[in-house]
Amino acid sequence: MIELYTWTTPNGRKASIALEEMELPYSVHTINIGKDEQFAPAFLKISPNNRIPAIVDPEGPDGDPISIFESGAILLYLAEKTGRFMPSDARSRTAALEWLMWQMGGFGPMLGQAHHFMRFAPQEVPYGIERYGKETQRLYGVLDRRLGAAEYLAGNDYSVADIATYPWAARHEWHRVELAAFPNVQRWYQAVGARPAVERGMAVPG
Repeated sequence: MIELYTWTTPNGRKASIALEEMELPYSVHTINIGKDEQFAPAFLKISPNNRIPAIVDPEGPDGDPISIFESGAILLYLAEKTGRFMPSDARSRTAALEWLMWQMGGFGPMLGQAHHFMRFAPQEVPYGIERYGKETQRLYGVLDRRLGAAEYLAGNDYSVADIATYPWAARHEWHRVELAAFPNVQRWYQAVGARPAVERGMAVPG
């Protein structure tokens, strides 16, 4: 059984959705980042960057246990382990990797900054709100154009790129985005959100 170390964040829910979608048995260890539990020495051995999520697979590639940190690396590892949600043809696989990296490099970090300035900063910082609010809108435009040309981010098939992106879009109210302004994103968001495994993964940890 895979051990999942996680909290109630979009990045954490990438891993739980993937585990649910891939039908892998797993146990949940909550790491309350509000209480700085991610800095515990035991967790540092699993996640050198002190960030969730992380997993420990007792049956690694060579049969020995392996720990993996960074949400994108976890998704790729699980996709390779199961042979699921990563297209097999080279063109679609490349698209899945492109959009996964896009999420990791932009659609997560920039939306995270928007959340900070719009919800958590101890005092209002108009420059931060404007800067990251505009970038968030731009990224939604990129996503909307892609989903106007393809059903899912990698093309016709649901993939790890969609798994990675959905939990961040699920916080659209946090970053002050009206999904109705991005109809292709809204169509995709509703379709992905209706998947039973996504519903279960989004509820982790309970």
